[in-house]
Amino acid sequence: MQYHLEGFRAGDPSRAPAARKDARDAVDVLIIGCGPAGLTLATQLSLPGDVSVRIVDRRPGPLEIGQADGIACRSVEMFEAFGFADRVIREGYQVSEVSFWRPGPDGTTLTRADRIKDVEDGLSEMPHIILSQARIHDFYLETMAHSARRLVPEYNLELLSLERDDRHQFPVTATLKRGDRPGETETIRARYVAGCDGARSVVRSELGLALRGSSARQLWGVMDVLVRTTFPDIRLKCAIQSAEQGSMLIIPREGGYMVRLYIELDALGPGERASDRGVTPDELIDKARRILSPFEFDVASIAWWSAYEIGQRVCDAFDDAGSAGQGAQAPRIFIAGDACHTHSPKAGQGMNVSMADAFNLGWKLAAVLRGQSPAALLDTYNSERRAKAQELIDFDRDMARLFSEKPETGGDVARFQAYFRKHGRYTAGVETCYGPSLITGGAHHQNLATGYPVGKRFHSAPVIRLADAKPMQLGHALKADGRWRIIIFAPQSDDGTAAGQVGALCQKLRGLTSRVSPSGADPDEVIDVRAVFQSPHRRTDVATLPAFLVPRKGSMGLTDYEKVFCPDPDRGDIFDMRGIDRDRGAVIVVRPDQYVSLVVPVTGDREIEGFFAGVLLS
Repeated sequence: MQYHLEGFRAGDPSRAPAARKDARDAVDVLIIGCGPAGLTLATQLSLPGDVSVRIVDRRPGPLEIGQADGIACRSVEMFEAFGFADRVIREGYQVSEVSFWRPGPDGTTLTRADRIKDVEDGLSEMPHIILSQARIHDFYLETMAHSARRLVPEYNLELLSLERDDRHQFPVTATLKRGDRPGETETIRARYVAGCDGARSVVRSELGLALRGSSARQLWGVMDVLVRTTFPDIRLKCAIQSAEQGSMLIIPREGGYMVRLYIELDALGPGERASDRGVTPDELIDKARRILSPFEFDVASIAWWSAYEIGQRVCDAFDDAGSAGQGAQAPRIFIAGDACHTHSPKAGQGMNVSMADAFNLGWKLAAVLRGQSPAALLDTYNSERRAKAQELIDFDRDMARLFSEKPETGGDVARFQAYFRKHGRYTAGVETCYGPSLITGGAHHQNLATGYPVGKRFHSAPVIRLADAKPMQLGHALKADGRWRIIIFAPQSDDGTAAGQVGALCQKLRGLTSRVSPSGADPDEVIDVRAVFQSPHRRTDVATLPAFLVPRKGSMGLTDYEKVFCPDPDRGDIFDMRGIDRDRGAVIVVRPDQYVSLVVPVTGDREIEGFFAGVLLS
């Protein structure tokens, strides 16, 4: 991390200098809900310090136990951008392999059908992690509290109503009631409101939207337990299909001893809900014991349990621009996470997709509020994320059906295993691909960088930072700071001097970055330009680099030496790993949420200018 730009400051560098205090009754963004989506959005908006935010929740305090625990590789990449991926990896259980179990030949025993890698090699530099949602919340809360805004959630505040009047500077008025002070209400005016308030969202209801879809009428139980068992794969992720007792999924939890069990129960009747069954912990334990028979299985302690019904539902719109009766208008109110899509938890996608919703929305809100981008940018949230939610619903429906099928009716574990393998990239969170839009260009020059598909996330790879010879991941230089990135991969003929092709491009990009940056700001305030040269780092000289790549910044004119990289021959050459054309090089334009917007030649300055003309205001 970089600090001391404006002078030496003792203490924790992750704790930013405090920003000014704003009025509490009028804010840029009001966030309803402190779940994964709400906290991701709040953290993203709080870090720069120039957007005023309040985040409220009807609950009396932070989440302490239970709920989601699966963290996809892509989410850990996102946590790296926020600065706490290392803590998640250190505390969590790393899913390395998956074991598949099916009935034995006699139909009364279980046998291991196969054991495979959970994540294919090279898919991400980050692992698939299991860690309590409450701990993820803790990391977000700490990051928010250390931000310039010193942002902390306000609990015991429940939304009653929303009203929008575009004649006012703060068009949305929220009325809330205090859970700890009966009869007391509070009014907050906001430029934008984000409803991250779960499957029973009040924000969604206020917009006249509904979750649409179907229920499989299948009851499941879930438990976090400490067990004594002879089942040999208890510390592996396991998909178990028994002959007569149903299916079960075992997810080892962090800490070395606890496991989560997803246990198939009986089907629900027409109109019957999970709460009507009166499921008990003893019933879940008995069912798990029967599925695992003849292995011994004894529960020593229950940390948390619940019962739920499988359903796949999604909203018709994720903002008020497309909600009932609103007509054509720019969006001011958004919904994210479980407020706009629900599904089964077995694929481990719920928390991940909710956080991805918010990560998509946060930088767009900040860019419009700062006056960097037109309001039309906000339309892309609904178009991009609703399409992804529908993909999730379709995936989850198929996966839940395959997992619940009995072997004798064709539900061979091999079919479920094949489905798991086929969709490994999807469950890792790296298969998302956004279509052409204001912020995603065409793929006319995709052949220059085949490993960076337009619309997909920027896939990190090892490099060596030139100035200090530090081995690192290039993707880890892309922080959640709201900035666009232009990554220049130099042609083989470019030796890293100002007279090369990269130097010529830098001269042209200087004008672009100057036009879109506020007066007096650093040159990389809005667009951060970085370069990767093919020459070894010991044969590339910082002193001869284009000045644009070693810019002077801050009030003291200090040089930023961290923008230039070279391949790391010991860990893999990024040009080979990501299919970069060595003769011609390539330029990758990357969105603030780390998705590739554009691939162009090193001579493609006009295409870059044309792209940003529609995205950024001068």
